[in-house]
Amino acid sequence: QVQLVESGGGLVQPGGSLRLSCAASGRISSIGSMAWYRQAPGKERELVATITSDGKTNYADSVKGRFSISGDNAKNTVYLQMNSLKSEDTAVYYCNAAIRSRVWQTYWGQGTQVTVSS
Repeated sequence: QVQLVESGGGLVQPGGSLRLSCAASGRISSIGSMAWYRQAPGKERELVATITSDGKTNYADSVKGRFSISGDNAKNTVYLQMNSLKSEDTAVYYCNAAIRSRVWQTYWGQGTQVTVSS
């Protein structure tokens, strides 16, 4: 059984920073790409950032220059450093990963709430 567990969400003022973590655990043979998505109330889930197993990254236009995704292969963990946060960044943030246990599957974390408000 593979699990993704996120942490690091919370309440922060506009202009502040937060760092999200997502750790994969279980019977893992390989991890492909990992990503962060977010879903604001009343909106569809959207892709925020991705990182491949060889470290290539990609970002949504709305977060470029403010967010940074990174990974620690030894810990099967992906991070999302969020700086210069805006109220429109408020959402539930979900971790997503392509993982091979017996076969390749896509897994989701349970989500962590990020609220940007004064």
